[in-house]
Amino acid sequence: MAASERRAFAHKINRTVAAEVRKQVSRERSGSPHSSRRCSSSLGVPLTEVVEPLDFEDILLSRPPDAEPGPLRDLVEFPADDLELLLQPRECRTTEPGIPKDEKLDAQVRAAVEMYIEDWVIVHRRYQYLSAAYSPVTTETQRERQKGLPHQVFEQDASGDERSGPEDSNDSRRGSGSPEDTPRSSGASSIFDLRNLAADSLLPSLLERVVPEDVDRRNETLRRQHRPPALLTLYPAPDEDEAVERCSRPEPPREHFGQRILVKCLSLKFEIEIEPIFGILALYDVREKKKISENFYFDLNSDSMKGLLRAHGTHPAISTLARSAIFSVTYPSPDIFLVIKLEKVLQQGDISECCEPYMVLKEVDTAKNKEKLEKLRLAAEQFCTRLGRYRMPFAWTAVHLANIVSSAGQLDRDSDSEGERRPAWTDRRRRGPQDRASSGDDACSFSGFRPATLTVTNFFKQEAERLSDEDLFKFLADMRRPSSLLRRLRPVTAQLKIDISPAPENPHFCLSPELLHIKPYPDPRGRPTKEILEFPAREVYAPHTSYRNLLYVYPHSLNFSSRQGSVRNLAVRVQYMTGEDPSQALPVIFGKSSCSEFTREAFTPVVYHNKSPEFYEEFKLHLPACVTENHHLLFTFYHVSCQPRPGTALETPVGFTWIPLLQHGRLRTGPFCLPVSVDQPPPSYSVLTPDVALPGMRWVDGHKGVFSVELTAVSSVHPQDPYLDKFFTLVHVLEEGAFPFRLKDTVLSEGNVEQELRASLAALRLASPEPLVAFSHHVLDKLVRLVIRPPIISGQIVNLGRGAFEAMAHVVSLVHRSLEAAQDARGHCPQLAAYVHYAFRLPGTEPSLPDGAPPVTVQAATLARGSGRPASLYLARSKSISSSNPDLAVAPGSVDDEVSRILASKVKSMALHLLLGQRLDTPRKLRFPGRFLDDITALVGSVGLEVITRVHKDVELAEHLNASLAFFLSDLLSLVDRGFVFSLVRAHYKQVATRLQSSPNPAALLTLRMEFTRILCSHEHYVTLNLPCCPLSPPASPSPSVSSTTSQSSTFSSQAPDPKVTSMFELSGPFRQQHFLAGLLLTELALALEPEAEGAFLLHKKAISAVHSLLCGHDTDPRYAEATVKARVAELYLPLLSIARDTLPRLHDFAEGPGQRSRLASMLDSDTEGEGDIAGTINPSVAMAIAGGPLAPGSRASISQGPPTASRAGCALSAESSRTLLACVLWVLKNAEPALLQRWATDLTLPQLGRLLDLLYLCLAAFEYKGKKAFERINSLTFKKSLDMKARLEEAILGTIGARQEMVRRSRERSPFGNPENVRWRKSVTHWKQTSDRVDKTKDEMEHEALVEGNLATEASLVVLDTLEIIVQTVMLSEARESVLGAVLKVVLYSLGSAQSALFLQHGLATQRALVSKFPELLFEEDTELCADLCLRLLRHCGSRISTIRTHASASLYLLMRQNFEIGHNFARVKMQVTMSLSSLVGTTQNFSEEHLRRSLKTILTYAEEDMGLRDSTFAEQVQDLMFNLHMILTDTVKMKEHQEDPEMLIDLMYRIARGYQGSPDLRLTWLQNMAGKHAELGNHAEAAQCMVHAAALVAEYLALLEDHRHLPVGCVSFQNISSNVLEESAISDDILSPDEEGFCSGKHFTELGLVGLLEQAAGYFTMGGLYEAVNEVYKNLIPILEAHRDYKKLAAVHGKLQEAFTKIMHQSSGWERVFGTYFRVGFYGARFGDLDEQEFVYKEPSITKLAEISHRLEEFYTERFGDDVVEIIKDSNPVDKSKLDSQKAYIQITYVEPYFDTYELKDRVTYFDRNYGLRTFLFCTPFTPDGRAHGELPEQHKRKTLLSTDHAFPYIKTRIRVCHREETVLTPVEVAIEDMQKKTRELAFATEQDPPDAKMLQMVLQGSVGPTVNQGPLEVAQVFLAEIPEDPKLFRHHNKLRLCFKDFCKKCEDALRKNKALIGPDQKEYHRELERNYCRLREALQPLLTQRLPQLMAPTPPGLRNSLNRASFRKADL
Repeated sequence: MAASERRAFAHKINRTVAAEVRKQVSRERSGSPHSSRRCSSSLGVPLTEVVEPLDFEDILLSRPPDAEPGPLRDLVEFPADDLELLLQPRECRTTEPGIPKDEKLDAQVRAAVEMYIEDWVIVHRRYQYLSAAYSPVTTETQRERQKGLPHQVFEQDASGDERSGPEDSNDSRRGSGSPEDTPRSSGASSIFDLRNLAADSLLPSLLERVVPEDVDRRNETLRRQHRPPALLTLYPAPDEDEAVERCSRPEPPREHFGQRILVKCLSLKFEIEIEPIFGILALYDVREKKKISENFYFDLNSDSMKGLLRAHGTHPAISTLARSAIFSVTYPSPDIFLVIKLEKVLQQGDISECCEPYMVLKEVDTAKNKEKLEKLRLAAEQFCTRLGRYRMPFAWTAVHLANIVSSAGQLDRDSDSEGERRPAWTDRRRRGPQDRASSGDDACSFSGFRPATLTVTNFFKQEAERLSDEDLFKFLADMRRPSSLLRRLRPVTAQLKIDISPAPENPHFCLSPELLHIKPYPDPRGRPTKEILEFPAREVYAPHTSYRNLLYVYPHSLNFSSRQGSVRNLAVRVQYMTGEDPSQALPVIFGKSSCSEFTREAFTPVVYHNKSPEFYEEFKLHLPACVTENHHLLFTFYHVSCQPRPGTALETPVGFTWIPLLQHGRLRTGPFCLPVSVDQPPPSYSVLTPDVALPGMRWVDGHKGVFSVELTAVSSVHPQDPYLDKFFTLVHVLEEGAFPFRLKDTVLSEGNVEQELRASLAALRLASPEPLVAFSHHVLDKLVRLVIRPPIISGQIVNLGRGAFEAMAHVVSLVHRSLEAAQDARGHCPQLAAYVHYAFRLPGTEPSLPDGAPPVTVQAATLARGSGRPASLYLARSKSISSSNPDLAVAPGSVDDEVSRILASKVKSMALHLLLGQRLDTPRKLRFPGRFLDDITALVGSVGLEVITRVHKDVELAEHLNASLAFFLSDLLSLVDRGFVFSLVRAHYKQVATRLQSSPNPAALLTLRMEFTRILCSHEHYVTLNLPCCPLSPPASPSPSVSSTTSQSSTFSSQAPDPKVTSMFELSGPFRQQHFLAGLLLTELALALEPEAEGAFLLHKKAISAVHSLLCGHDTDPRYAEATVKARVAELYLPLLSIARDTLPRLHDFAEGPGQRSRLASMLDSDTEGEGDIAGTINPSVAMAIAGGPLAPGSRASISQGPPTASRAGCALSAESSRTLLACVLWVLKNAEPALLQRWATDLTLPQLGRLLDLLYLCLAAFEYKGKKAFERINSLTFKKSLDMKARLEEAILGTIGARQEMVRRSRERSPFGNPENVRWRKSVTHWKQTSDRVDKTKDEMEHEALVEGNLATEASLVVLDTLEIIVQTVMLSEARESVLGAVLKVVLYSLGSAQSALFLQHGLATQRALVSKFPELLFEEDTELCADLCLRLLRHCGSRISTIRTHASASLYLLMRQNFEIGHNFARVKMQVTMSLSSLVGTTQNFSEEHLRRSLKTILTYAEEDMGLRDSTFAEQVQDLMFNLHMILTDTVKMKEHQEDPEMLIDLMYRIARGYQGSPDLRLTWLQNMAGKHAELGNHAEAAQCMVHAAALVAEYLALLEDHRHLPVGCVSFQNISSNVLEESAISDDILSPDEEGFCSGKHFTELGLVGLLEQAAGYFTMGGLYEAVNEVYKNLIPILEAHRDYKKLAAVHGKLQEAFTKIMHQSSGWERVFGTYFRVGFYGARFGDLDEQEFVYKEPSITKLAEISHRLEEFYTERFGDDVVEIIKDSNPVDKSKLDSQKAYIQITYVEPYFDTYELKDRVTYFDRNYGLRTFLFCTPFTPDGRAHGELPEQHKRKTLLSTDHAFPYIKTRIRVCHREETVLTPVEVAIEDMQKKTRELAFATEQDPPDAKMLQMVLQGSVGPTVNQGPLEVAQVFLAEIPEDPKLFRHHNKLRLCFKDFCKKCEDALRKNKALIGPDQKEYHRELERNYCRLREALQPLLTQRLPQLMAPTPPGLRNSLNRASFRKADL
């Protein structure tokens, strides 16, 4: 608890109520680093309140802009050219706009046409692109900026190959050969004579004595060189999910397309070629029963065929020769078919007759059918000549698109088209809202499939009765069924080849549906591709952006069955008439294929002899721009006579009908059923419809409807919606003033037009959505005009504001709803955004416009800047400024969904007002009238209130409103008085604060406020808005301010701290007042990080991400590139340092270690006033010893002390948030002014400084380089994902975020589209986040990632180093400097110990040298820990593969020795520490390079020789001795290196080295720990545990010498129960060791704490090895120590572990569950083995190792070492005769051995564990016969038993132990027989008594015992040995014993049979009987042999005979 804060609290005490005081005191006592910031009095205003901002404009006026020097001037005010108005020409897809020319257009068409060609009006903020909202820092942009980073060299990357560092390649040539060049196993050290080595380059001027200040200065200059300017460029980009401020300029409105497919028709070939065939393609959707594209007509006929029609054809237009078409599909579904219909020239006969030849005649039979074909050709030629203009239906087929798309994905169909052209629809931008792939089964995509070439071979002939679309849909549905009826029909065989592929992005030679050339169109003569117009299956909501006016006519059917006369072959002719004269037919009908582009008439195909035909024809017409009452479609019906008869006309008109196209000014479309007149219609018929019965006309079928036809228009001029039509008409009437005007049945006059218009506005909400969205630009324009330029009717202004405004709100809302699927992540609708950004303008004119600017007025405010933000209040307001009607002010309407559009438009209108009124030069305070500003205040208030009230009901809406409000205020900052905007922000904050107190879910509100702040701060002039250049004014009253409180407690300066500086580094009142936005942001951060904060996980992330994103923006912003400017920017973030410092206890601990977050702070907390605080009562040095420095593993927690109290509860930050926060802290430290930091550090109290150092320590840990290997291994950390999910889960559980909102958010993330930028977001966010698929990163990417990480680690460490230097400078004079410097040195040491680049190490080592030279007492007077750590670090770097690191490390080490020597004339301490460090290095480091270390030793020697200053002393000699000593240790190491692959040999060597250190306990201990480490690595836990027990015994011996404590073990003896081997540690006698000598037993392990640590490790290893019994023995020694220390926490843990151990022993009693090891005897023979020749070992192998495995392992290992064909494995276990072996070879003999126990031992070894622990004697048996074979007949089968004894008991500190004694015994054949029978009897007994019984096992054993077949079975044994009484009386005893064995055997067989009988089921009865029969036979056969008696049993055998009977009890351990 900082004293300052305690005293501050005292000042206030008189005004605080008692309860408060109690609260306060309890909080203070809790030792929290936070004096809970919320009410911290030192800050003046509590953080939860917003301070009153300064008046921005006044301050700027009071400061002349040139007050700032050079580059800082730009920070003072916004640039003059901040806003500009751009007119951007509208992009046109086609080469000519296709707009009607020179026609007299009516108002509506004219308005539409103008709208489609006018320029976009854009209000452009010139610097906006610099804002995070528009050019965010993303992973992609980061990667761009990371190009050209220098490559940092890291030891761990270099260590892959032996000499990789580029610097080393030249050195190793100079120096002696590397280990590879020398013969492996020679005594390598003799070659490496130190003196002959080459040294590394020396550091110049190292030995000069220089003033420390100069050294510091030089170091600093060097550190500052070549540093990357932007730190955060090296850090992963900010989290995209949090980027609420992200906007993108909306895409300009474009024409809508679905997914586009290119279909090319390649060829069509029939079996016979006799006439031309014509094709039609179209898409049909079966599910929707809808044709979804217009027709595409193609003609693939050969020239000869086309020639047949020469008589009829005009010259074909090139547009009709297209053979490829692009279809667009907005709603892809598996139900879409591509239907191909074929037609031919009309001929006599019905369709079947005409198809017959195609089905019958085959191409192969051409020669045979020559005459038939000729005849057919002639007929065809005649028909073509006569009937060439008529067609008839012929055949059709369909292609199921989904099949093509899905299979083209996988199969390579005969894809000869364009091979593997990748689909070109990667860019999703062109497709609008409709791409939401519909859910479920129709999620089917036509993009990105592989192009396929299809050959369609089967066509179905058309059936005259079934030509309609309904029939077609039935056929298509049937086609999808497996048993399709169509398959049964006989097909027309043909080959149609078509190519289907995704359409390219910008195809060449493309024609629009209006036949206009689409860019690019390189050459007008190229064969075109047609874009086919889509008729989407469902509504498509997209505004029209270009002129289109097409009409489609679909004749469906005609019924002439009642028409008299010859009417059979019927054709319908269509004409578009402008009048009634035949010449008035317009050429507006599009031609089909190979004909002219437009025609005046067109015919339907003819169905032969059918009086009521159906049609499938589609006529496409180009509607004239101006359709009048007279325009109509005329249908004429003809009978066509197919046979030429004299006197018969070719065509006879047989009926007429027509459709007038306009009715009440509206285009007529839809289905019609028309009556047909027999006579020519009378004059002026066209105004009426045919339904009117005109006098004197004859009608077919008595004026009934007989002709059914449908009209469809696709038009961007005619809305085809009655409400829209009426609205437009009324507005145009008003504009033109054309009264009176007739509208349907009413006549409009000036009197009633207003009422009609109001009604029409209200009725707009009834309009159907699709046309409303399509015409939304027109509607909105008209509405804006009505609001801003109210119409004047008979001189009166008509106020329609309210109605128009509501209508507008409705339109916006409807567009928003219709396009819900297309919204971006913020719920903005891109269509509306685009309208506001591009199309919205102010109607009317402004006189003062610059030339050429569009006529626009003030009401700019209306619909502005694009990111479609909400909309409901905008208009009335702005009107009050600009319109001629100031008294009109509409109360803000309901704050609805649309607020954002309307706020956005408001901003644009205000901007236009300023730009067009040229008012940008007026001072901001005068730009808008006060009344208008009041309105804005009210508006902001009401929207703000809405946000707050909605947050619990509809979170999503609240989020959108909140964002819109923030954007609105952010935009206002560019336009109006900024102080006014700040006051609005403050008002909003207050509103939120009031609500927070009563809110059920404050986290949701805080999240909104956080996002609000973040958006405000994303303003492009954010820095300027914070007034970075004005100095902070100190706070007014002294009492609550910082100044008075810290004065007494500042650590380092005698004078009181500078209040100005302190308030810059705290969130003080002045800071928050002046840096208003930065203050808000940091306050949010501080509050979110408070321990009690709500919903912490979510808020931490949001708050930290906001700061991170801003800092990234500053780093990439060219305006702040200069260092001076950046330092000013950094001043806005100084409080971040205090915030992070206070959050320290809850940051993720990257330097993993319990309780280590406050490593250094606790050292420095000398504040002894805190009685309640244990740490407070311990003096710093003791605390330090207890804490056991940050670098000491294993001794972290103190015994006597509970957990550190500082780590206050509260939600810990995730790893990612912590890392990001630390990156931001480093940014501030890097960019802030060093002098300022120094002044600040001077004012810190000791605990604060300690926490600052901890923070730096954590920074080093957080950014440590992981190495390339790590990148490859995990391919960037994935744990971010899991942490994130965890956080989200917690939030969902705690309810800080609604489930619905979560769901919505997830669906957003999945949403397949939306604003194209947003799509890009999701991909890759930060290293932590990237996916874990190994596949997805290329080698280059990983290289790049490692490069960036390396640079980040280096830069982070350098920033820490810079800061440490600043701290050292501030501490120089202080009295507390020792403890601070100690802490600083710890941080430096940590930095030297972590993975660092060569570049950093140069600077780090330079700093370390400077520190040691300035403060030598740090290392040589205080605790040894620091010295030990430093030596270890330096030695490690001396062995580096990188020469620059070695150069600096050896220089540091040399100076260290010199300094130690200068203080006390010897450097015993450094000597000792270096020797120990070397030992531990050698033992633990994998890739340690002794070659390089030798080079460094030589370098140090060279320094000693060249050092003139110490010439006269013994220093040089001592250095030399030390170097040679180290050299010797290294030599042992080399040997170890050789045996790196041979774990046994390696451990033997380590063992040997440890034995060599028997006289120096520290080093022996080190080596024992090295061995433990090695064992643990190899998985030998029992051995590792033994090493730890030995180490503990060593320490216990030493402690017993020092002092006699009851609770301590009495040396080794106490450990005997754990292992009998331990006694070897007692060799340390008093004469070797005098504990007081400097440097002996000074390590941290030689303390009680150390002993506890070693014993705990031993117990841990025993547990891992499953030796639970030993765990108990270890704890027996540990418990008394813990009891003496009263450490109940540990005692509880220990007893818990004991309980676990005992429980496991109970559960694993039989021992099968834990198999402890398998033992083998291994003998080595042959000179090749060197020391090992003729040595025998017992190897302990992992449990269940087979003989083959160890044999294979050793053979393979030694073969690799000695070469092929050298190593031989001796297969038997017989004694080896050395003379018979080949001297050139190496022989290994391996035998399986079993532990052996004498009978008396077995009494004690009861459990399975006992029989596997402490093993010294092993047994193996070898069978043999006298003639040398292993096995023979029973009478000659002997057996040799060998007993081996080892030096030590297993398990030991190594896994192989030498055999020290062997004894052998030989068994005679009868003894062998006795053993065998005993074994069999035991097996039977075991199987019988087993519980639970095992019938299978019992039967197996029985079968083996009584079965008749057994070779050398019991019977044979008896017959051989018992048949006759032996002659030699010596054998009587054996004979008798064998007999007794057999008796026992029979008894056991009987028992077994009895047991079996009880166990078997009925099915085994027969089997059992068989066994009994066999047993009886056996018993009968044995009977005579067992009953004969010996003559007499002999007296005890004469003493000369070896009594082998005792040995017969060898294996009697009854298992």
